[in-house]
Amino acid sequence: MYRDRILKIKDTLYVAHVRSNDKKIQTLEEHLIDVAEIAKKLATKINLPEAGELIGLLHDFGKYSTEFQNYLQSATGLIDPDIDNEAVDAKALKGKIDHSSAGAQWIWQELSRYGNNGEGRLCGQIMAVCIASHHSGLIDCLKPDGSNGFNVRMQKDDVRTHLAECKENADSQILERAKKLMDKPLLKAMLEQIRVMMMSGSKQSTTIREFYLGFWTRFLFSCLIDADRIDSADFETPGNACYRNKNDLQLTVAIERLELFLAGFSNKPTESNTPIDGIRREISEVCKNRAHEPQGIYTLTVPTGGGKTYASLRYALHHAQKHKLERIIYVIPYTSIIEQNAAAIRSALERESDAYPWVLEQHSNLEPERQTWHSKLAAENWDAPIVLTTMVQFLETLFGGGTRGVRRLHQLANSVVIFDEIQTLPIQCTHLFCNALNFLADHAGMTAVLCTATQPVLDRLRASDKGQLSLPQNSELMPDISGLFDQLKRVVISDKTKPEGWSEDEIAELALTELDTKGNCLVIVNTKAWAQALYLKCAETVDIESLFHLSTGQCAAHRKALFKLMRQRLADGLPVLCISTQLIEAGVDIDFAGVVRFLAGLDSIAQAAGRCNRNGHLSTATVHIVNPARETISQLIDIKVGQEKTKRVLSEIEDEDLLSPEAMRRYFQYYFYDRADDMSYPLSAKQVGRDDSLLNLLSQNKYNVGVGAALHLKQSFMTAGNVFKAIDAPTHSVIVPYLEGKQLLVELGGIAKRFEARRFRECLQRAQQYSVNVFPNVWRRLVEQQAVYEIQPGEGIYGLDERYYSEAFGLSTEPVSKAEAIIL
Repeated sequence: MYRDRILKIKDTLYVAHVRSNDKKIQTLEEHLIDVAEIAKKLATKINLPEAGELIGLLHDFGKYSTEFQNYLQSATGLIDPDIDNEAVDAKALKGKIDHSSAGAQWIWQELSRYGNNGEGRLCGQIMAVCIASHHSGLIDCLKPDGSNGFNVRMQKDDVRTHLAECKENADSQILERAKKLMDKPLLKAMLEQIRVMMMSGSKQSTTIREFYLGFWTRFLFSCLIDADRIDSADFETPGNACYRNKNDLQLTVAIERLELFLAGFSNKPTESNTPIDGIRREISEVCKNRAHEPQGIYTLTVPTGGGKTYASLRYALHHAQKHKLERIIYVIPYTSIIEQNAAAIRSALERESDAYPWVLEQHSNLEPERQTWHSKLAAENWDAPIVLTTMVQFLETLFGGGTRGVRRLHQLANSVVIFDEIQTLPIQCTHLFCNALNFLADHAGMTAVLCTATQPVLDRLRASDKGQLSLPQNSELMPDISGLFDQLKRVVISDKTKPEGWSEDEIAELALTELDTKGNCLVIVNTKAWAQALYLKCAETVDIESLFHLSTGQCAAHRKALFKLMRQRLADGLPVLCISTQLIEAGVDIDFAGVVRFLAGLDSIAQAAGRCNRNGHLSTATVHIVNPARETISQLIDIKVGQEKTKRVLSEIEDEDLLSPEAMRRYFQYYFYDRADDMSYPLSAKQVGRDDSLLNLLSQNKYNVGVGAALHLKQSFMTAGNVFKAIDAPTHSVIVPYLEGKQLLVELGGIAKRFEARRFRECLQRAQQYSVNVFPNVWRRLVEQQAVYEIQPGEGIYGLDERYYSEAFGLSTEPVSKAEAIIL
């Protein structure tokens, strides 16, 4: 019946999509016009509405081929029509029909003939790359082996791209609008934007200017990807459309609510106030007053416990109102504190009567990069007034391969982006990050605030020609950092390191002494192995109800429950001994009377100090620094080098406060100088065929310059994106059977079989807090043990066998014994 219906109309009607539940047709003309309108609106953010409209109009131009229409109308379902040959292994795509090359070839052929100095070729290549890449992720213009990937795509045979036939078959409205757009005014607008972009970096190196050109292309690509995904998703599930563009940042309402909320703190009874409360109010007031200044990149250097969350939110709301910005994005290092910060913001801004939520938490690695129709519908695009995400997700948006992350990039424009604990930025991403932030601040209307108690010197890097932050004058929001740190000093650092190191028994004894004398103690270690060993050692003498273990082997919901229990016990004056990896350091709101910290970078020690006497209830408190006799950190370069530089600072200072801004600046100067060669994201010959860097692949790609001299864009986008993902982010995320996680695994399995987009998305969002990120070596062991299983074949969402989840330690590579479960 369905096939007959299609065959009757195929001579006059070209189809883009067929809705799965009722077989309703979306014509190709409708889809192209709709995507063009959305892309036009999104590309306005960088003053390129016509370019956005044109690439939207032609992105699926290849679907006008008879071969593609016959395939689509056959309804065999054997091939995904939205996958191109760069996306997956060619063997999986036998019989695939290319529908993304035709539009790219047309733009390239039409525009490359304009201009005496290659102006048309530059603009044509930028737009052609976006169209050719819209299902695979940005393609390599130059491949690492030296071949010209862009020319290969543009010279692809018409037998495979069907360009000539598509021109004959295309709806007249599409052709007329495309020809009108593909004119000199479009080139003039693009070239003017490029001129402004290049001139702003005229004092910068070729590396930086070429990075800007590639990143500008990526931004335009983001507009196309999100427009295409939005229109496709809303056709498949029309109910989704009513939720889009409903979450505008209502600044007047938000500011009124926040100011009323903060006034409640100011009006607390005098006896419940502490000196720290007054200092927090002063910090918040400064942020409000500075919010009316121009857009740019700013720093907010405040000691731990200084109230950065509300102070930065106050700044962001008032700043957004002043400059008519669209959203606020918080970038947070660890999933463990996203929920904490989200809850704090919700308590200030959200009301039960609100029609739509204000806050979106986006930190899931559950969705596979090779998106199926199902996961494509469930993907997030940061369409919310206030977004909280992780640094890993943020960096994937900036530099990752594929299409899942990049569709969010345009949302960074006209936004305030708050980086919480910026010192946790991965060292290898330093130059890439600085260049991207400079671009977004200068050319996309983004304001960035770098928040931390341990501010890295990102504007004073050794290899400045590779990129460093461009900070305006008076970029630090706090007027007197040294005085502020003196006011908020609540702990002293006790250097207890010794040449022979500390044994396991000695460290346990120190922790137990702190517990006995002060009532509670936090021990922060550098590895999961040490956390488990100390936990088991202390379990020999400490009441199990008083003993806690924290690591990333536990899902967020598990850690949240442990934090809640610990906070309650601390409030009730009950004993608490917590053994944790460094996940507890950055931004976690918890207050211990004593802290033992394994030797690490000075920034980590300062963050650990922020969990000690956090609210100033004690006149003073101590953070003990110890060095374990045996510690396997040879592969943990960040920790190893951090330890070395901390030792150097310790040897140089005498009476100076180890946590002072001056000591921290000295530490980062030593640390960054030593790590300068790591800051460009170095790549090995094993990864790309030669020693190289991600920064080079995304800028001038100088090792291939001879082969691709005629090209303006020389970036190896796809290679860079794939390598970036392979190194920087966990390979797999697995849903664990902790409490509600068990039921979610069952639910997701059922929904996947009878797919319901909204329920699938909701379940994935709920499952975020029941997932654990797993690195390749651990994943291999789990697979060997048959401890993981795919919830629905082809979806890339995995669950963990409940025998491999420990109540004490979380995910395990060995079955958890019944005896252990009883003991723990």
